[in-house]
This record gives sequence, structure tokens and C-alpha cells, in this order.
Amino acid sequence: MNLIARSYYNYRRFSKAFKLYLLLAGPGLIVMIADNDAGGITTYATTGAQYGYNLIWFLVLLLPVAYFVQEMTVRLGAVTKHGHAEAIFDAFGSFWGWFSLFDLGLVNWLTLITEFIGMTAALSIFGIPAPLTIAIVCLVMFGMVLQGRYWTWEKIAMVFCVLNLVYIPAAFLVHPSVPDIISHGLIPNFPGGLSGDLFFILMANIGTTIAPWMVFFQQSAVVDKGMSEKDIPWGKFDTLLGSFVTVIVAIFIVLVTGTVLRGTVVDSAAQASVLLMTVHPFVGTMLAIGLFNAGFLGAICISLASSWAFGEVFGWAHSLNNKVREAPWFYVMYLATLITAGLVVLIPKAPLVVITLFVQVIAVTLLPAALVFLILLLNNEEIMGKYRNTLLQNVVSYAIVALIIVLSTMYAINTLFPGIFGGAS
Repeated sequence: MNLIARSYYNYRRFSKAFKLYLLLAGPGLIVMIADNDAGGITTYATTGAQYGYNLIWFLVLLLPVAYFVQEMTVRLGAVTKHGHAEAIFDAFGSFWGWFSLFDLGLVNWLTLITEFIGMTAALSIFGIPAPLTIAIVCLVMFGMVLQGRYWTWEKIAMVFCVLNLVYIPAAFLVHPSVPDIISHGLIPNFPGGLSGDLFFILMANIGTTIAPWMVFFQQSAVVDKGMSEKDIPWGKFDTLLGSFVTVIVAIFIVLVTGTVLRGTVVDSAAQASVLLMTVHPFVGTMLAIGLFNAGFLGAICISLASSWAFGEVFGWAHSLNNKVREAPWFYVMYLATLITAGLVVLIPKAPLVVITLFVQVIAVTLLPAALVFLILLLNNEEIMGKYRNTLLQNVVSYAIVALIIVLSTMYAINTLFPGIFGGAS
């Protein structure tokens, strides 16, 4: 009888905890899954086609990197009740505030272009013209924010998060070799030596796993959702779960292209989808649908990150809980960002594939500045109190910054002096 009572008690505890998590879930899952955006899908597809399973170990290492960066935004948002842009202005003054805002605005707009590139390329496979895709996407995305409730937007976004998992069954359908995954994918190695191409791919993978927009988006989402200090443990769990999902999805994309397209020159996820359709029509179709969904999910988050940040700095009403008449400039900024980014894709003969990959590298190059601001804020005892960074968190955070700076520097040196590290350039 005692065993039955204890089992029932544990069930009730678990049930209550799960229901509480469902109430607080959202910012961490959305930001991490949206991280597998159109540019990310292209990066992972290219990684698999070019290097097979060999860089899976690097993706695994990015899991704790993504978590350590993003969980800081949970604490900062819940404690300060301010978005990241506002927090930088308050703590470091207007010069660094404007610097960070310009940094964010530029990278976000460029990244948003890559989302439209991915969406138009994906639907063009099914014969839908780019102008129609852009028009429909802008209308749907604007309609999502017109509800006047953050919770409504979040639940719609979570539906697209679930669709992002389409790559997992796709990988099982191509039957990757488990022994090869273990022997080639999980043991650290640098295929072809430390070449310029390898540095580029490594930086692109970092840039699509942690990016400045993610820091700004999640902190503002935590504030807009109304999370407080007591919700921090759940927010951190939400972020950890999202980190697992985003890396697992990335690995499964590499498995698909690394299994079927290894050694094939692949410039984009759309091209990979078309090539896959000739061998596995269903898998190729799933990859194309997933590419559109990834671009859409990334776009709804990145455009909001910019609108939230500019609203915080200029003092506009900047919440999804505000109606259009209550926060007109917030919604104008949101729509203008979408339309201008979409129009770039329609420029004749624009080098869209090159733009997609280089934006990831630009994002990771500008990332250290955003991370340094974040770390300094998390070490400010006056702001954070007992939620400030621990010694371990600081060691890991500064190690991440150092890794990015080292990779960026080595890539620049190898570009100027090809072959200096011994690999093929």
C-alpha cells in the first residue's frame, strides 16, 4: 500500500512539474531550434557533403557552448526585466550601446536575407516563384504578431519548432553506417588538414549555432513572457533541452548528406534536396520542406529580435502584448525589416549561395563583442546579485570567446597566406 501511495505521490509531483514547465517553456526551445535556420541547414548540408561524418564531433562540442551562452540571457532577463540592448545602454553608456545595436541590426538584416534565400529556394523546387513566396511569408508572419499576445505567437512558433524535427526520420531512411559514425564522426579529426576551407566550415558551424541575434532574442522573450527570478531554473532547463534538440537535428542533417552525397559538390540545402530526390525522393522532399520551415522559423525570431532591441533603445512600446495602435513603431520596424530583406533576394543574379555561407562567418566574427558585453553584465554584482556568473561559468564563457577569436584569426591568416598551416587551401 505504501508503494502505491509513493508511486501516486511521485506521479503527482511529476505531473505538476511537467505542467509548470509547459507554462514556462518557450524562449529556450524556440531560440535554440530556430538556430537551425535556413543558413544553418545549408551549412550542415554542405558540411556533410564535403566532409561526411568527420565533423560530427565538432557539432557535439557546440552543445555546451550554445547552452552556456544562452542560459546567461535567461538569468539576465529574469533579474533585470530588461532586454539586452537596454541592459547594454544602462550599464556601458550610449557609445557601446549604439555600437552593439548597429552590430545587431546589420547581422540580423543579413541573416534575415539568408532566411528568405532558403525559403524561396525550397519552394522553387515545387514550382512556386520567389515573389509569391516572399509576399505570402511576409503576410503570414505579420499576421502572427497581430494577435496582441506574446503567448499566442509563442504557441504558433512552437508548431514550427516541431516541424524542424523532420530531418531525424529522414536520416534513418538513408541508413547511415553506425560503425563509420563512431570511428569517423565521434573521434576529433581535421579532414584534409587545417585548410582555409575547413576553417570556413568550422566558423560557419559556430556562427549558425551561436549568434548575436539569439542573445538579444531570448533575453527579450524572457522579459515579454514575464518570467521572474523564481522561473530561472525552468528557463535554464528549457534552454538545455533546446540545445540538445538543435545539435541533434544538425547531426542528423550531416548524416543525411554525409551518407548520400559524400564527395558531391553542394552549395546549398536546396541543391542538396534536389540531388537527394534523384536517389531518395521522399528524403529529398523532406529536406526541402524542412528548409522552408527552418527559414520561416528563423525569420520570425530574427525580425522580432531587431524590433525588440530598437524598441528598447528608442523607448517605443515594444511588446507582442501590445496591439498595433499601441506600439506602431515596433510593428513598422518588424514589417520593414521583413520586406527589405525579402526584396534583396529578388535582385537579379545576386550571389545568394555565397551570401548565405558568408553571413554565418560574419556573424561569428562579430560574435565576440556581443559575448563580452553579456559576460560583463553577468559579472556585475550590483545588477545580478546572487545570480551573477560563477567561476566555472566565467572560465567556460571566456574560453568560448577565445576559441572564436583564435579560429577567426587563423582563418584570416590562412586566407592571406594559403597553406601556412599545412592543409590544402
